[in-house]
Amino acid sequence: MKILVIGGCGFIGSHVVDALLRGGHSVRVFDHSREKFRLSLPGVEYLQGDFTDRVAIEQAVLGMDAVYHLVSTTFPLTASQDPQRDVRENLIGTLQLVEIMLQAGVRRLLFLSSGGTVYGIPEVTPIVEKHPLRPISSYGITKVAIEHNLEMFRRTCGLSPIIIRASNPFGPRQGHTGVQGVVATFLNQIANGATIEIWGDGSVIRDYIHVHDLAELCVTSGTSDREGAYNAGSNTGTSLVELLSAMEQVTGRDVIKVFKPARATDVPVSVLDCSAAERDFGWKASQDLHEGLAQTWKWVLSLKPPQP
Repeated sequence: MKILVIGGCGFIGSHVVDALLRGGHSVRVFDHSREKFRLSLPGVEYLQGDFTDRVAIEQAVLGMDAVYHLVSTTFPLTASQDPQRDVRENLIGTLQLVEIMLQAGVRRLLFLSSGGTVYGIPEVTPIVEKHPLRPISSYGITKVAIEHNLEMFRRTCGLSPIIIRASNPFGPRQGHTGVQGVVATFLNQIANGATIEIWGDGSVIRDYIHVHDLAELCVTSGTSDREGAYNAGSNTGTSLVELLSAMEQVTGRDVIKVFKPARATDVPVSVLDCSAAERDFGWKASQDLHEGLAQTWKWVLSLKPPQP
């Protein structure tokens, strides 16, 4: 298939591109900048532009069989700081993308949603896809709005969407500046001997999935004829305290922690039930957390200049 990956130079997108190439697909990447941690890949067509630029998106969609929408111009923190921007760029931008796709006769769309925010505070865990969508953050609210709009377009216009609700992806090439990506951020701070700030008492539980596993599900599901929403996680919950303990074991270094007041937009527990993806695609997360942390730690250290 000829597949456009919007956000293909980002952390998740770059791994999805790798997985698509392994599957023999033709890949075009659209992003606002080049990859930060490696050179452009041979055989991949790269286009640069802004996600909200209609003309640029029209050119990118032309001639494609499917579109993978992996870009978000905001993170959970920045979305809460500027909800209008979140809606303007991500929700309105996605509506524009769908309009362009339908005009071009491209109906297959994979949208990367957020399994950690769309459900809000869960009634029961692990969380299944049929759980009510009750987000408590601006980021989650916008993701849910996009999901509902995609369903509307499916019913009324023949769009064929599949939605992947990812938990907390981690792995090599993840940004580690502290805006998003707790694993890479913490490991980078450990490498620098910096103090790690924890919002709350560290009891917040998350479901961490290695990016390789997530990328494989994106390829398998996006190139299928299935529609609807699918969770993508490890089926295992890990608290921040437990995560830091595992990092101490992997790195062999003690972690300096500072606890700060909890944030109102943090869901206390988020663990996803991924049995639907296993049933329909034969997919199951396979990367062990400790092995994934060790791999990511090795990558973080590779970015550091050699000591004199």
